[in-house]
Order: sequence, then C-alpha cells, then structure tokens
Amino acid sequence: MPLTPIPTQAFQKIAVGIDRPEDVVVGRDGRVFASDHQAAVAEILPDGSFRRMGPMGGAPNGLNMDAQGRIIIANFGIYDREEGPLQRFDPASGRHEILLAEVDGKRLTSSNYPVIDRSGNIWCANSTHAETWPQALDGRSDGFIFVLRPDGSSSIVAEGLKFPNGMALSADETWLYCAQTSGADVLRFPMHSGGRLGPGERYGPVLGKLQQPAGPQQDPNELGYTDGVGFDAEGNLWVCLPAANKVVAITPGLNVLTVFHDPTGAVINHPTNVTWGGDDLKDLYVGSIRADYVLKARSPVAGQRLVHQL
Repeated sequence: MPLTPIPTQAFQKIAVGIDRPEDVVVGRDGRVFASDHQAAVAEILPDGSFRRMGPMGGAPNGLNMDAQGRIIIANFGIYDREEGPLQRFDPASGRHEILLAEVDGKRLTSSNYPVIDRSGNIWCANSTHAETWPQALDGRSDGFIFVLRPDGSSSIVAEGLKFPNGMALSADETWLYCAQTSGADVLRFPMHSGGRLGPGERYGPVLGKLQQPAGPQQDPNELGYTDGVGFDAEGNLWVCLPAANKVVAITPGLNVLTVFHDPTGAVINHPTNVTWGGDDLKDLYVGSIRADYVLKARSPVAGQRLVHQL
C-alpha cells in the first residue's frame, strides 16, 4: 500500500497530563510505554489513561525495548543540568538500573535514543556536551554514537556529529541511521560485526532550514531540525521535524513525502518520535517534547517489526 498523508483530525490525544513524552515503545504483548519526566516511564493504559512507573530522575528521552521486554532509557540529563546515562527499567520486577554512565573516558550527559539489534548490541547517541539546553543546537559537532555490547564492553563508534538524535536500523541490520538535528539531515553508517560502524554518509537531502542566531527569522514550517526516526515495513524512513510540527518520510528512492503536518501546533505539537504497535503494526504513536499528551492514529503502512516485537 502506498504511503499516504494522515490528516490532523485522524489523531487522538491519549495520556493527557503526561510530562515530556518524548518517545513511545510498544511491547510484544501490546503494552504501551512512554517517556515521562516524573518517573522512569509511564504505561499508557487501554482506556487512554496512564500510570507512572519507576523513580523520577533526569529527563527520560528515547525509549526502546530489548528481547526480554526490559525498557532501555536514554536519559537526556542536560535538560535538567544533570548526568545523562543509559538506563534500563524492567516493568515486570520494577528494577531500575544504570547500564552505562561513561564511555571511552567521556561522561554521558545527553543520551538521546537507543536501538537494539538482534545480536543484543545497544546503540545510542550522546547528543552534546554543551552545558545548557539552549547551547545544544548552536551547530557544534561534539556529539557521538556509542555502543554497549552484550559482553559489557562499550565504545564510541562515530563522533564529530552535529547533535545526533533519533536512530533506526535497516530491516537487514546492515545500516544504522541517525538524525543529525543541527545538520537538518539523516546520516547512515554501515554496520560491522562485533558492534562496530563504518564511515557515515548523508541519506537523502537536507530536510529544511536552520535558524541562525543573528540571521532573519525563518518560517517555522520550513525548519528542518531532525529528531526521531523510524522505518515502516515498506522501507520508508519517517523523520520527525518538531520545530515545524511535521513528520516526513524519506522513501527508498530518496524522495521526501510529508506524512502529516499541523502548522498551528494545536494537535501535532513538536513531534519527536514515531512508534508502531497493534496486531497489524498499524497503530501509530507519536511522542512530543512539548505536548502533555501522546498522539495515536492508524498508519497507512505498518511499522517495521523491532527486535522486541519479533
């Protein structure tokens, strides 16, 4: 089925009252979890309400789930001027732990989004070492991607990046894709055995404009600050553009389609991640860094099945 736009009115607001729901993850059993600034995670219940789980601390950001159903949390500590480790929360036992706080001698201050491959490697971005959030998007290239391997070893596998953010794996796990927020683009890296990456390259075009500190005010609808990314089952890479209240998709032919856009921000407000769930993987969930709710709609295309959904 071709990828067709989703109208704004098709979205339903759920988990109203949640705090900074940057990302959503859906388990194999259908349970839905979202980031929440007041806890480790929040579970979104079938009636649309939510309950907080685990301890408060830092700013839980990108979420994913391992094959055992444990939630991997990238903590964007810089948001609160705190540390930003990679964490794990087990909904079954309630255990909350730090998996990694430092890699190759560098403290994690802004872990952003984790992905897990079928070998059990956890890949994650540390977006910046800027001291404050306003400084983070000034174009500095101090971000890096790191990996935590199943044997407990870790290393930086790509660096010199402009605020690396959301990540996704190709279906055959030969490529790792990463949004470069202050580059307004997406990079991809060849994946090698042993939890290693080859040199990166741009995937598709630059996706919009950036606001220069001393430059003229840009039209918000044209801003290209890339955030969360995710593949659907047909190989389209969905890319969130929060400053434009827009989500686009880079097709396998490298064309760019607008999937949904709300210039007013009344409903689609700073979308930061897309996630699929449901029996047919067509239940679409959209996280936000600014809204106090999560959006849900039916997707025209199923999502790519992730390691915890196999």
